[in-house]
Amino acid sequence: MKKVSLNLGFLLAILTGGAYGQNLSRTDSHHAESLKPAESEVSREAMVGGNDSPAFISFIGGNYSRYKPFSISADKANAFIDSLSTEQKKEAVFPFYELTPPLWSYFPASMSPADGVAVKDLSAAQKERLFDLLKAYLSNSGYLKTRTIMDLENVLREMQPNTPSRIPENYLVAIYGTPSKDAPWGWSFQGHHVVLNFTVVKDSIAFAPFFFGANPGEITTGPRKGTKPLAVEQDVAFELLNSFSAEQKRQAIFQTTSFVDVVTGSANQVAPLPKVGIPAKNLSKSQRDILKRLLAAILAAMPEKLAVKRLANIQAEDLGSVRFGWAGKTTKTEPHYYRIQGKSFLVEFDSIDGDHVHIVWRDFDGDFGRDLLREHYKTSTHHK
Repeated sequence: MKKVSLNLGFLLAILTGGAYGQNLSRTDSHHAESLKPAESEVSREAMVGGNDSPAFISFIGGNYSRYKPFSISADKANAFIDSLSTEQKKEAVFPFYELTPPLWSYFPASMSPADGVAVKDLSAAQKERLFDLLKAYLSNSGYLKTRTIMDLENVLREMQPNTPSRIPENYLVAIYGTPSKDAPWGWSFQGHHVVLNFTVVKDSIAFAPFFFGANPGEITTGPRKGTKPLAVEQDVAFELLNSFSAEQKRQAIFQTTSFVDVVTGSANQVAPLPKVGIPAKNLSKSQRDILKRLLAAILAAMPEKLAVKRLANIQAEDLGSVRFGWAGKTTKTEPHYYRIQGKSFLVEFDSIDGDHVHIVWRDFDGDFGRDLLREHYKTSTHHK
């Protein structure tokens, strides 16, 4: 396998910008049940511990062979399944989807076609098993981002008390197949503004598509003031845009009106979008470093080994061909959209009204582990 040397400031923006722009503190006892006390006060040090380690920030180099899994964690999935009642298992456990993945949606679960048992219907002990599973498949910051976005449903319920879809903890978890090393399996967690999909094939894990959103994008008053789950993904993109010369902006901004959502929506498979924006080969070294930092920040929700491997593959397949495109306004308080597209992946970020944001990562050949599964079925004696 080709050796690549990456000079990436992984998570630099996150560390210098605080805990992902999140403030999970609670002073109101009304929502004290949302997070355990140990999780409700998150320090900067806690955010950079564990998978978000200094090694992740340092220069990376070497031979990126098939990675050794951080944790296949079939045991965590099985512990969750074992905690469910017979009736709950009927809602949560399904046959493996193979090459026909299930439907997914980033709408509230009450409006979604997705499978799964709802978090709100789990006991405290069952929730702990679920959170253990989430922690095994996300970085520390990714887990906290997920919990923060979930908690925004409490904010929306307060803002929109007559909207029936504002149901805190209405997020669905589903297991597909039998968690083990013997055969492929997968699991999903999804609801309003959080979609996580993991496909496990022996020692490999696919994590796309994943989606995060926030409404409001930033809380500016009250006990949650400062909560901004997608701060880094937005701030670093603006840093890159504002570093451009007039000619570079002319190349990057492909339309002056924004999109009202991510273009690819919740399609189960996507193809490359039109080649718009400025290619990385037309950026200076410092601008390419900002672009790398932006990609690292987006992938930082995933465990270090998965994120590093994915970034290494992007660099190896020709970083210079990666395009950064912009649509809409060029201020954070107005509608805007950016797109990063390479040979194998697509990132879309949209801000609908300046304060309602979405971001999605798609792998053209690897969503729901299609590439891993095709290789597995081609070489598996069971499928010959």
